[in-house]
Amino acid sequence: MAQRIISFLLIVSATLLFFLQTASADSSAPQNPVPGIPAQLKPPTEDVAQVDENIDEMTEEKPYNIPMILNDSVENHLEYFKTRGREVFQRWLDRSARYIPVMKDIFREKNLPEDLVYVAMIESGFNPYAVSWCKAVGPWQFMPATGKLYGLKINWWIDERKDPVKSTYAAAEHLKDLHNLFGSWPLALASYNAGAGKVQRAVLRTRSDDFWDLKASRYIRKETKNYVPKFMAATIIAKNPESYGFTLNNFTPYKFDEVTLEESVDLRLVARCAECSYEELKELNPELRRWVTPPHYDNYVLRIPVGKKDVFLANYAAIPPEQKIQWERHEVRKGETLAALAKRYNTSLEAIRDINRLRRNRIVPGKHLLIPLDINAKSQNIRYLTPEQGGKQQKILYRVRRGESLAKIARRHNVTVADIKGWNKGLGASIRAGQKIRLVVDVDQI
Repeated sequence: MAQRIISFLLIVSATLLFFLQTASADSSAPQNPVPGIPAQLKPPTEDVAQVDENIDEMTEEKPYNIPMILNDSVENHLEYFKTRGREVFQRWLDRSARYIPVMKDIFREKNLPEDLVYVAMIESGFNPYAVSWCKAVGPWQFMPATGKLYGLKINWWIDERKDPVKSTYAAAEHLKDLHNLFGSWPLALASYNAGAGKVQRAVLRTRSDDFWDLKASRYIRKETKNYVPKFMAATIIAKNPESYGFTLNNFTPYKFDEVTLEESVDLRLVARCAECSYEELKELNPELRRWVTPPHYDNYVLRIPVGKKDVFLANYAAIPPEQKIQWERHEVRKGETLAALAKRYNTSLEAIRDINRLRRNRIVPGKHLLIPLDINAKSQNIRYLTPEQGGKQQKILYRVRRGESLAKIARRHNVTVADIKGWNKGLGASIRAGQKIRLVVDVDQI
């Protein structure tokens, strides 16, 4: 009798085990995808549906480097980008093709998820010149204090927050620090937007380290609540643009050669030597805020178009030293101030003080100052002449000084009064201080 009971219990146990295994297998079976959603995303059968992180058998890459989530907030941003924000997002997508390759290389170098490049998409649309209402600058929208904290130089001459390479290195370090602090990419991204202190306080008040709990609370701003869903929506579309009706247009990748300059050089001169345009140089070097490379840099690395390095070095070596920079040498007179000189020469007080290493705004009569000339300004349109146009002569706009006459100017520049009148049609016998006249002079006379 006992043996029959034991046999019966074994049969019942085996049957129960079979049904449990069958139920478990059925519950793990993949569901059919929902139309309009990329295959990598599970359909939102629950309030939160996470990205499927299964690795394809034929590849070692995951579809996403950071776990994506589909919930109402993310789907609302997806819908916005597909409709009212379509035109703006298409511009972001177009511009991203130029910068994403170099930015992904940097994140790989730093052992960080490559998908973090899409933070730059929602911050600036990959625009190096973007400036926010709170004065955050560049593709990663660094505030001055944070930019300097991560090694970016910001002064009158350069703003490295605008540089796609240097600012990406800074952003990678900043994001790594935030992730080390919170241990969560959603919280790291939220703190990138709001600041680490605000997110830390929200975590303490909600007693949760889940971003979605913070989002449901009143302890973070609306902008920060939307920041992470916006990032996820932008990433989903950017990695699957065709699925959402967007197109990928061809953009020239951000590639360049580099040359090291030992002195401050006018970008127009660089463009001439590199046989490219001034606009190309500015686009490759968005950190430069002026018309010259910054002074007081022993070795400044400048970017020039790919394939132009050899021709630049050859042409630049043939340029006389006096033509490599354009300054006005000014003798300070009694009663003059830096502010007045800055206005007179169409520059800034800070520029004059910086280039002359002045600690104060006070200047001494009789002292000579170097004044940087903006050759891009119409009021000081200096241009270089090719050898065929006049050899070592240059056409300049000369600003008449107090007490000067045409005869005195002619003697100073080794020309005649008749020459000056010939270069300046309608010029009378009398001139006034501050008046600009055209001169063609030997470079040795400048």
